[in-house]
Amino acid sequence: MHSSCRAPRSGARGRFARIPGETPRQKGDTLSDTMTNEVQSFEPFERRLDAKLIASIVAAGSLSFSAVVFETAMNVALPALMEEFAVDTATIQWITSGYLLMLSVMIPTFSFLKARFRSRRLFIAAVGLFLAGTLFCAAAPAFPVLLLGRVVQGVGTGIAIPLMFSIVVDQVPYEQTGLMMGVASLITSVAPAVGPSYGGVVMEIAGWRMVFVCLVPLLLISFVVGSICVRQATPLSRPRFDVPGFALLALCFFSLILGINMASREGASPTVAGVFAVFVAALVLFALHIRRSDHPLLNPGLFAHPVFVASVVVIAAIAFAILGFAYLVPNYAQLALGASASLSGTLLLPGCGLVAIFAPLGGRVLDRVGAGVPIAIGMGLLLVSTLLFVVFADALTPELMLGFYIFFGVGQGFGMSTTMTHGLQGLPEELRTDGSSVFNTLQQLGGSVGVSAVTAVVGAAQAGASSMHDGTVAGGHAAFMLLAAVIAMAVVANLVAFRARRRAAA
Repeated sequence: MHSSCRAPRSGARGRFARIPGETPRQKGDTLSDTMTNEVQSFEPFERRLDAKLIASIVAAGSLSFSAVVFETAMNVALPALMEEFAVDTATIQWITSGYLLMLSVMIPTFSFLKARFRSRRLFIAAVGLFLAGTLFCAAAPAFPVLLLGRVVQGVGTGIAIPLMFSIVVDQVPYEQTGLMMGVASLITSVAPAVGPSYGGVVMEIAGWRMVFVCLVPLLLISFVVGSICVRQATPLSRPRFDVPGFALLALCFFSLILGINMASREGASPTVAGVFAVFVAALVLFALHIRRSDHPLLNPGLFAHPVFVASVVVIAAIAFAILGFAYLVPNYAQLALGASASLSGTLLLPGCGLVAIFAPLGGRVLDRVGAGVPIAIGMGLLLVSTLLFVVFADALTPELMLGFYIFFGVGQGFGMSTTMTHGLQGLPEELRTDGSSVFNTLQQLGGSVGVSAVTAVVGAAQAGASSMHDGTVAGGHAAFMLLAAVIAMAVVANLVAFRARRRAAA
């Protein structure tokens, strides 16, 4: 890695100063005194890569893995769910968008949660919430209950994902950060490979409810492992929670996704314009608020670093494309090409499986030669893949879709976690935990917008077509062009990031 991320020596111990503005407390302050004593008596954490650290990363990552498995498995099940619950395309996509929306809202709160609660308690809460949501989904008698279960899962995953990356940032030796960021990304990157195939097979054998039930044992194993292995690497404090900032951010995200969803039904109606106006107003008010607040939900200083900002745009754009393809490919295969659910579920499998190989490899290359090589390879392959879908849109077959997505999977493996690491390298060390939360927030929001946008494009074409087949073909072609345009934007943003890095080094 670059020298800016290295400790003076391997295994260096951190140092913790008094929290700025904190006044000494007297003994007898009960909970406050206990919390203060924890900060004062906290022993510096030694960074070491051992089995317990790896197990804690895997345990936290297994929740994200399970969530993405459910998400991609449900994409295969959408036609069946639409029929069972008697809802249309624009409504059924909320089981993905609602989950990702709650996830996006929860992740920015992690800096507060991390400072306030021990990591092990956060892990236990995350598993409990995710397990409760899973059981809600499995037993759902109606669509609103299924949606509620997905939202509760989003709360749990919104704690687990930043916890996993926080463990990497706070506990992994600096010279191995790139590799372990790749491993952390690998855990969730494998899920899209497993999800569609898993969902297609389980659905044909036992129905969609068993898609949720069959992963409960994995969640229980994760609970046991994490309860034993998750360690505390940072001291606790008693920060104030930014309630107005949280409300504005939630309103901003919700109005964005709702506006995109409504646009698929109503087009450019006054109501849709009003919802987008709420989004813009909430975004502006949130930006003003965090600049003036003494305890902002997001540190505004993050956005003064152009390498970080450009890298965040790249991650959000790639997530847009990943979730857009995860919805589009299996549904296009079923509704436009006549493929079975089980076959449609396998089309993403090889490409997603290659992410599992190339994500750690990309991290290792970054550690040895820097971010330029793996990111250039990754972004080039992502752009080639999306352009192939556009160029051959009229001649697509299941086999071609499988082959084109292989390029996408290799590109994702090389380009995604390395872009995140490159962006974090552009921040001072004290801002990197906050930076990781922003990356994860915008990654989930990008995925939510991607699903909503692709669904809106396809749904609008289906509504105006004479048949579901013709509408899916037309909407699919338009969606492929949209995904290619988004990846092209990501390529440009990465060029901006490297230019900013060169200027900073000059």
